[in-house]
Amino acid sequence: MSITVRVPAKVNVQLAVGAPRPDGYHDLANVFLAVGLYDTVTATPAEGLRLTVTGPDAAQVPLDGSNLAARAALALAERAGRTADVHLHIAKDIPVAGGMAGGSADAAAALVACDALWGLDTPHEVLLSICADLGSDVPFSLVGEAALGTGRGERLQPLEVGGTFHWVFAAADCGLSTPAVYREYDRLCEGREVPAPTASPELLAALREGDPHALAAAVGNDLQAAALALHPELAATLAAGTGAGALAALVSGSGPTTAFLAEDAPAAARIAEALTASGTCRSARVAASPAPGATVVGQDPDRDTVAARGADQR
Repeated sequence: MSITVRVPAKVNVQLAVGAPRPDGYHDLANVFLAVGLYDTVTATPAEGLRLTVTGPDAAQVPLDGSNLAARAALALAERAGRTADVHLHIAKDIPVAGGMAGGSADAAAALVACDALWGLDTPHEVLLSICADLGSDVPFSLVGEAALGTGRGERLQPLEVGGTFHWVFAAADCGLSTPAVYREYDRLCEGREVPAPTASPELLAALREGDPHALAAAVGNDLQAAALALHPELAATLAAGTGAGALAALVSGSGPTTAFLAEDAPAAARIAEALTASGTCRSARVAASPAPGATVVGQDPDRDTVAARGADQR
């Protein structure tokens, strides 16, 4: 038996960041939207824990114990009092190190896949707790749709979304380290008081009403200045998307992927085409939001199918 789970990327339509806490983290008001760019994780019985990865930038994904998907399998196995005898195959489509929670998404998918493969039927609240231990973005990858994340971002409050929002995501030529972006944020904020992060009432209302113009007026990312300081070339990408008609342009999370809100699907296609032609990014993809969280999409009793699917694994 193998279990395949599909899991979405995310965009932060608001990322308000507080001052550093004593534990080194920052309090956040993090408004997540799950978007229709997906990784899949397939779990198959194996002797011990094994990871394989295919897809764009697969070579950048670690295959050792630092991989969040591996850590998720180990954490679930430890809770269940069993060994993590599983082969996890990750098919990447979410940008790697791109600020769209690809690693967190893979961890959430691995949890769901292993839970189903091992027949554990772990309560949802327990899975969320394991997710929170793994990383700040992992709980949202599990639940998807839209949510306000507080604390480190791991405490989630579901949000109502009244329509479909259309996006373009431009992939940069290199990645950005999230810890490095936060360090730069702290450097830029040195010597001034940082207010406590709060969610924008106007932004939450725009989501409820499904109004892209109102959402465009309210989006914001406190980490954007830090990402631009570390990767100044992103400014040209943001300008190209705005010039092509995007309602709003921002760095996605800690970057370096940039996100462009479009009025509708045809506008998103035009913006993606213009960004691709601009030479300011490696690629541009369209996607809609919200999207469901980690979801089982396949149960295959034939292991040979999984082997064939992974024939091009690195």
